[in-house]
Amino acid sequence: MDKFYIGHTGGNVNDRLKKHLTEHDGFTAKSKDWQLVFTEVHESKALAYARELQIKGWKSKKMIQKLIDKHSSTSSAHPDG
Repeated sequence: MDKFYIGHTGGNVNDRLKKHLTEHDGFTAKSKDWQLVFTEVHESKALAYARELQIKGWKSKKMIQKLIDKHSSTSSAHPDG
């Protein structure tokens, strides 16, 4: 993978993906082949947003890929587990 989109949603993650695959403005509009490869579930939107900022702060494709690989056997993972 060349690029990762990291974000959070308070709604259905598949609906969010569909939005990114349709016509709109912004970072995700440039590509129409986004794939969902990893999700985490958090107890609140605030915690999800904090986790998003943490991962974005890594600024490392290698670390993000490692996170994905670590949890690749599950479709939803908790950050503690």
